[in-house]
Amino acid sequence: MQAIPQNIWNKTERCFQEMQKEAFQLRLKRFGNDLWCYSPAMIYYGIEQHEHQDRHKFISVSITGSACQLNCEHCKSKILETMHFARTPEKLLDLARIQKNKGCENILLSGGSNKDGSVPLSGFLEVIDKIKNDLEMHVFIHSGLITEEFAQEVSRINIDNLMFDVIGDDDTISKIYHLDKKVTDFENSLRLVKKYNIPHVPHIILGLNYGRFKGELKALEMIRDHPPQALVLVVLKPLENTPMQDVTPPPIHQISRFFITARFSLPDTPITLGCARPIGDYRIASDIQAIDSGLNGIAFLSQEGADHAESKNLNLKFVDTCCSTINAKMFS
Repeated sequence: MQAIPQNIWNKTERCFQEMQKEAFQLRLKRFGNDLWCYSPAMIYYGIEQHEHQDRHKFISVSITGSACQLNCEHCKSKILETMHFARTPEKLLDLARIQKNKGCENILLSGGSNKDGSVPLSGFLEVIDKIKNDLEMHVFIHSGLITEEFAQEVSRINIDNLMFDVIGDDDTISKIYHLDKKVTDFENSLRLVKKYNIPHVPHIILGLNYGRFKGELKALEMIRDHPPQALVLVVLKPLENTPMQDVTPPPIHQISRFFITARFSLPDTPITLGCARPIGDYRIASDIQAIDSGLNGIAFLSQEGADHAESKNLNLKFVDTCCSTINAKMFS
């Protein structure tokens, strides 16, 4: 397939605005007026249009606790510390039963990575199947890199979605993820989930290489060549006590151009702006650019973003769960 154009960043402001209008109209034509607004219950969320109705509906769980063998530069296991811990299949099932009794409907399973970039989920798959079928919960897995053996195993159970980051630059894979892998290994993961018909929602982290764009367009190109159920875009969020705590995230004009490129590259694929992104004025600006560029959903939509969406006659559809639950059937 044709490569994604690399020169979008050099478009004049006038050309960019015209492209953005076209992207928004494309979104209306293919998906209609619904903007899906996600608020997974890891933090309180409330704006004029919506407040958490049930903070127990969604939980995220780490099967490795706070341990991760990669200790990536942007995270250093800080994200894992915000999750529930269930280090054995038995503890995971117990946790799921307890949360089910509290009204939980959706569970995201993740964890720290092994040295090969995978999350050690194989031993949990039998329990995951029970959670899905016996407890009737929606199950989403954040897997890391995928092997053929793991893809075969996952294809035998009925998960709702599998998620993993896609990186399009060897230097970023090595220096940021501390991973001895190549871009081709990430593309192989995309190939395997398609081969085994596993529902999947890849993620691209914009500015992952210390706030610089490096390989994001290549990652998008690979995803475009292996179309998923949906795509989640997130933006580097500098975290305290990590090597990136003082990094400046990529400028808004760059992420808006990426939003537009993603919309044109995947015209029939739902695209969301995920919860991992900077807060404050940056979040407001990224929300507005995501709306104007034709994205389909936003996690933790700001008040200003909600008002802007309504001014463009979009219908706000609020759900208290992870944005990776989005799929094309929601727009049919």
